[in-house]
Amino acid sequence: MGSDRKSEGIWRDCLSSAAPRETAGPAPARPPHSARRTSSIDVTWPDGRLRDMLLLGRARDILTAESQTQPRVVAQDSFRARLQNDRTILAIVADPARPAAAALVGARGGGHLRRIIDEAMPEERRNSTPLHLILDDISGTSLIAGWAWSQWTADWLTMPNATDEEQLAAVIQSKQGVCIGFAPGSSALNVRPAPGVTGGAPAPDLRNREDPDGWHDFPMAEGASLRRARRIDVTLGDPVRIDGAFQDSASRPDGGRMVLHEYRLTATADLETLCLTSITAEPRVLPFPECPSATQNLRRLLDVPLMELRDRVPAQLRGTDGCTHLNDALRALTAVPALLDSVRRGLG
Repeated sequence: MGSDRKSEGIWRDCLSSAAPRETAGPAPARPPHSARRTSSIDVTWPDGRLRDMLLLGRARDILTAESQTQPRVVAQDSFRARLQNDRTILAIVADPARPAAAALVGARGGGHLRRIIDEAMPEERRNSTPLHLILDDISGTSLIAGWAWSQWTADWLTMPNATDEEQLAAVIQSKQGVCIGFAPGSSALNVRPAPGVTGGAPAPDLRNREDPDGWHDFPMAEGASLRRARRIDVTLGDPVRIDGAFQDSASRPDGGRMVLHEYRLTATADLETLCLTSITAEPRVLPFPECPSATQNLRRLLDVPLMELRDRVPAQLRGTDGCTHLNDALRALTAVPALLDSVRRGLG
């Protein structure tokens, strides 16, 4: 069985009305004396559903002196990559150019890809660049990308040479324990999807009409596409205030979007030590009713230095103690110290 079939198999729908189904809507207006990082990866299939995936990643850091003023762009990066259905990188180009990105060709989306990125481009992780964030997101984005087709065709799980139900059940059971959503006994382990249900929740545009400069431009795409989008606001003060958002969504034939995953994060950190002093995660849209339980374990991250979150989150919230998508949102907060430095330099 092809790995693309396996990836789609774990995202078939056995969704419950008990799962959260209300998005937070557009981003808030930019706070004064703040830095904002926004990022997105858009996935399309230019040559058809069973062919290669095209990934367009964009990320931008801006400074805001006073709310609703024209922001100042301090950093922005992008990449364009082509991946096989098994998530192997066939080609990738960054803008501005990073010759070291060529080392990622031949690597496959997953945990090992993140290690390869860090080995090939250590300065990107060390400096918490916008490029590092979107490269790090290739693994998670490519894994769930096939869900986009659930908005376009009723038989989105039907693949050539598809396995029978017994084989599919074995694939699903192999995911048991990877996160709290796939904990033993979870509804995620049910082989049979709910008839006619594709899941998710409708969402308005992430961009705030009253603050059009608050997001970078999204690429235009026709047909099925999936987008992973992030926002991190860092406001200078004691404590430092952090407001973040994470969303996976897919395009719809009617021009709208449907959300599969969405979290909203709020946190504070000590201005001197940059250790977390509070953190709250608000599940807005998740596929299974068991998923939100992961937020109960966030207290484990209190007093952790922000710079250590990329490694400490998977260690502290491993397996059924965490949610894969919440962990991704939390790991991204490693960029907060770099954003705070931008505020200090730009507004000081």
